[in-house]
Amino acid sequence: MSTSPRRPGLSRRQFLGHAACAGIGLTGMLSQLGTLRLLGATLSAQGLPNAVNDYKALVCVFLFGGNDGNNTIIPYDQPTYDRYALNRGALALPRNTLLPVNVANAGPGLQYALHPSLARLQPHFNAGRVAGLLNVGTLLAPITKAEYLSGGAAVPPYLFSHNDQQWQWQTSVPDSPKRIGWGGRLADLQNALYNEGSQISMNMSIAGQNFFQAGNEVLQYHLTTAGSVGLNEYSATYSPNPELYRALRDTEGLSYSHIFEREYAGVMNRAIANDTLVRSLLATVPSYTEKFANSVNPNGTPSAIGGQLRMALRMMAGRQTLGHKRQIFFCSMGGFDTHDDQLDNHAALLKLLGDALSDFYQATVDLGISTNVTAFTASDFNRTYSSNGRGSDHAWGSHQLVVGGAVNGGRLYGSMPRLEIDGPDDTGGRGNWIPTISTDEYAATLSKWFGVTTGDMPIVLPNIGRFAHPDLGFMAPA
Repeated sequence: MSTSPRRPGLSRRQFLGHAACAGIGLTGMLSQLGTLRLLGATLSAQGLPNAVNDYKALVCVFLFGGNDGNNTIIPYDQPTYDRYALNRGALALPRNTLLPVNVANAGPGLQYALHPSLARLQPHFNAGRVAGLLNVGTLLAPITKAEYLSGGAAVPPYLFSHNDQQWQWQTSVPDSPKRIGWGGRLADLQNALYNEGSQISMNMSIAGQNFFQAGNEVLQYHLTTAGSVGLNEYSATYSPNPELYRALRDTEGLSYSHIFEREYAGVMNRAIANDTLVRSLLATVPSYTEKFANSVNPNGTPSAIGGQLRMALRMMAGRQTLGHKRQIFFCSMGGFDTHDDQLDNHAALLKLLGDALSDFYQATVDLGISTNVTAFTASDFNRTYSSNGRGSDHAWGSHQLVVGGAVNGGRLYGSMPRLEIDGPDDTGGRGNWIPTISTDEYAATLSKWFGVTTGDMPIVLPNIGRFAHPDLGFMAPA
């Protein structure tokens, strides 16, 4: 956080915030984002104060398929563990294999542990750099079991559907058909304040198209673990057919009368310019391969999630060249739909995840940006507490991990559901926990640290007013 003095009066950021909120509703605020960009450029041209001169990055690690949170954060004190083992059945992990962690806010007599595969995250948790979020899920509004069973309260549509829950998690508006993500709305709000004039989007995906980063104005910029995505052999010196290169260049430079032709040419030119910039940037940024030495598959090859986080780190290292004071990254892992052979598959997946997150955090320390970067997990939903024989099925509320130097870690936030089939937190019969933390509250806490004011929070999270805890406390003050 910047400690530099400010001149009296409204800051540029405050002015824009008041302009957005004065006399217009939420729909109006969303439609005014383009105007805010013009206001930002005007204020900058007049030499008025820029936004806070700091840097922050959010890294979403989405676990596609529905991660089994029940075996990610586990009760460790003997009485609660015994209840866990009784109800978990064949999926229960032996207590002597668990990794106990020091939870500063555990209740009297309560203890907790991590999955054995998260060994490299255990010391980070104990050092206060990792926090656990308990029983998080999509919600339209807080709901009790009685309301759920009676149908007296609305629930997110298609609760146990992969595709629907993925977009609801990533947009945080389950009651809207729009596919604009909360990361996209966050970028729409902040891009003109922090990244004004930048050629490359602040929203960068290293895991393909996603809803999370889809904005009204800010588009996703796609990377691979190898770098920029561009035209093959597009070079005057490399192309084996220089005539084709020159022909394409000439075509790009033509003046077109048709609106679609002009737009297509413009998109093509921007894509080529962006690819050229990113390629030249990555040619000067270290590969950081050695910093991800532990992020490997069982056969010793680099893991996909480690490669994604390494590319995010490289783009962070090039933030000044890009003109970025804010960056949002999307990374992902698949395979968490563990209907079968869950114990072995889940253990292997969590090892890849834990090793990569640990390597990534340490790399941010080495680069001196550990307090500026926060990585967080998300997933479709939890798995049922009861087993289907060798695995589990689709459920609801789950546990998530947040990693970074600005995290108020060594703590668990929210409430562990009562691990009891058909108990007070179960929708009934299988161990489908009704969430007690909404995705909105989770996202709002991250967004506040990212610099979103209370007044602007409904722009990013339209439903946040329905929930009691817009700041869950797991992040240090912005």
